[in-house]
Amino acid sequence: MLATKNTLDRIRKDIEKHLGKKILLRANKGRKKIVVKEGVIENTYPSIFIVKIDDEYNNTTRVSYSYSDVLTSTVKLEIGIDGELAGMPS
Repeated sequence: MLATKNTLDRIRKDIEKHLGKKILLRANKGRKKIVVKEGVIENTYPSIFIVKIDDEYNNTTRVSYSYSDVLTSTVKLEIGIDGELAGMPS
């Protein structure tokens, strides 16, 4: 239990380092449906983080995910570096 809490804290801190950066988000929505979107990490909270997504129609959507989603690979993030995307260590 303690190891899991430490792991989740490490994931939260890793995501906090990339606030405001562009990301590529891959979310497994079940039944073989995987959503791939570009967005920006907007905010982090103790249990969740918020990603702001702008679509091709200039609509803004905000989605939230828990750090355990990253731990279980339900959500995968690739952090943007100078316009290019690079994998974030988990």
